[in-house]
Amino acid sequence: MESKQLKLLFQTLDDIRHQNGIDFWFARELFPLLGYSRWESFESVIERAKEACSNSGGNVKDHFQDVTKMVKLGSDARRQTPDIKLTRYACYLIAINGDPRKEQIAFAQAYFITQTRKIEVLQQKMIELERIDSREKLVVTEKEFSALLYYRGVSGKGIGIIRSYGDRVLFGGKSTDEMKKNLGISKKDPLADFLPNVTLKAKDLATAMTTENTRAKNLNGMDPILNEHISTNKSVREALVKSNIHPEKLPASEDIKKIKSRHKKELRELQKRQQKELLEARSVIKK
Repeated sequence: MESKQLKLLFQTLDDIRHQNGIDFWFARELFPLLGYSRWESFESVIERAKEACSNSGGNVKDHFQDVTKMVKLGSDARRQTPDIKLTRYACYLIAINGDPRKEQIAFAQAYFITQTRKIEVLQQKMIELERIDSREKLVVTEKEFSALLYYRGVSGKGIGIIRSYGDRVLFGGKSTDEMKKNLGISKKDPLADFLPNVTLKAKDLATAMTTENTRAKNLNGMDPILNEHISTNKSVREALVKSNIHPEKLPASEDIKKIKSRHKKELRELQKRQQKELLEARSVIKK
């Protein structure tokens, strides 16, 4: 997302922010800003967010308050329309349960988990969130790949060899252990936890391609699938090098585990801050 778009979305989310003791947003004002064209599609996201709120020990009614608003239809006509008042925490839960393919979703996650007004901080948070997403997608893709290979007659040891050869091709002849040594990564830590986003996406693409081709070509056994995985990694590497990206030369990124831990801490802080604000708001109302 371009800087100009980020600033515009940042300003628009600020513009529709309401205050009544705490910050809140109306769901019907929010959903088009998150890339949704139909309210019905957004409702399913809200339901998943409510479930996440309940599972985390939150009171759903505290964060998702059903309201009725009068909406102008044209001329002087008005109609009552159901809406939902959402706390910052509720908006964050909606963002993490939204469609990750939408650019607005990544920004919303960063925007709602922090109270910063600096666009640069939000951009960095988006980069971290995107890298976490890429890492998690790679885990899923590799699990699917391993399951397929096992079904196609490849042993656990063979699966490890195939994946190792794929890495060697992608990293220009360097083995997984050599890459760890070059990047200063402990032998016990997964290499992927320290790879930059572009390399994570490259590994995910190469693995997905091998999975798809294994099915399409009905490959079975160690050798045919190994050759296919070498071929797909070679194709992905060639595409990267053509764009002057050499995966083996890119510096290590921050450990994904540390980023996840930091984000979990921020989420806990958001929950605590939100609960404190709710209690303070109720106290003012009672007075």
